[in-house]
Amino acid sequence: MKTDRPDGERLGPIRTAHLRDPADTSHTMARLPPPASVAGLVRWFWIPVWSVPAGQGVVQKVLRYPVPLIVVTWEYARFYGVESGLSRTTLTGEGWAFGLAMQPASGRLLAGEPMSRWRDRTADLSEVLGERGAAFTATVRRLLVDDPRDAGAQAAAVEAARTALEPLLPVDPEGELVNDVVEWIEATPHVRRIEDLTARTGLSERSLQRLFRDRVGLGATWVVRRRRLHEAVARLREAAHAAGDGGHATLADVAAELGYADQAHLTRDFRSVTGMTPGQFLRRERGPRG
Repeated sequence: MKTDRPDGERLGPIRTAHLRDPADTSHTMARLPPPASVAGLVRWFWIPVWSVPAGQGVVQKVLRYPVPLIVVTWEYARFYGVESGLSRTTLTGEGWAFGLAMQPASGRLLAGEPMSRWRDRTADLSEVLGERGAAFTATVRRLLVDDPRDAGAQAAAVEAARTALEPLLPVDPEGELVNDVVEWIEATPHVRRIEDLTARTGLSERSLQRLFRDRVGLGATWVVRRRRLHEAVARLREAAHAAGDGGHATLADVAAELGYADQAHLTRDFRSVTGMTPGQFLRRERGPRG
């Protein structure tokens, strides 16, 4: 099991997407890999456990990946389609969640319809998984209610997810293709144009966009832009913890490395989604200087 510290780097892709303020100590988080049998359906599991003083709320901002989610808490169990903007969740009181970051292929298999209909939309898990969803929710709550940080309970919850999801297998060829293409986009920094994707897949631009709208919920170009923003977050965090100053030069370098025409284009793209300029994010990550 991989467990995050407030200043840790151990959550990998979760930390990249999670725009957590370094001063935020409201929660800890565990990340677990999927069982091999459902790796075509699930990317990872994450389990935040939080404690927020009475009367307060801590807003969590997440720059989500192009995948659907399943989230179970003591209060709700939901299926989430892809979110085009910035996801916001307010933590209050004492609580926990058991989350599944699904593979791109999973959405249509779960919902039984194009994921474009689920863009920026959520529903009760029972709406997409029926009785299996209700049974899964009850099992997770029973396992995690006493101690959601217990490794044995977490592993048992992962096993319950495997049981609930295996009836969706096998992943169809189109689903395997979209999983492969999205993974390639996320792992290949030089991908910036739709032509890069058509050359990779052999599909026409029209067929590629149809595939992404049907299986992801948004177009291929959006997926590329989202990857660039994730990359910007990672680069800015690296810059924040590097020795020395020179913030303006650093931002210009990041913009150039990510293929933006100039720093202004990076600033506009970053702020339009996160609500912060890259400079503001960089200063927040650096924290107060003595």
